Amino acid sequence: MEFSPTTGGCRGIRCTGDLKGQCPNELRTAGGCHNPCTVFKTNEYCCTKGQGSCGSTRFTRFFKSRCPDAYGYPQDDPTSTFTCPAGTNYRVVFCPTGSPHFTFPLEMVGSMVE
Repeated sequence: MEFSPTTGGCRGIRCTGDLKGQCPNELRTAGGCHNPCTVFKTNEYCCTKGQGSCGSTRFTRFFKSRCPDAYGYPQDDPTSTFTCPAGTNYRVVFCPTGSPHFTFPLEMVGSMVE
């Protein structure tokens, strides 16, 4: 998936990893891949004990290696958190070029309606 602002001057995000096909066995679910917090419900994966109480795990590294722009856990690095100005328009591409199951990109362009 590619999520790119068409206005506003902020950066976009892209994930072309095959998360469903390569999901670790412990996180597999029908049709996808759970996040570790949903499965294990511990501070190690949910960061429930506040700032600095958790960090990267093999599961967050799995997701981050396939989708570097993604926010992997509640206290992930600042390269994965950013905002765009109000009124920004976006271009969303499902299965962008470079995706493992790329056949043709499906694009949606427009603004969010509140």
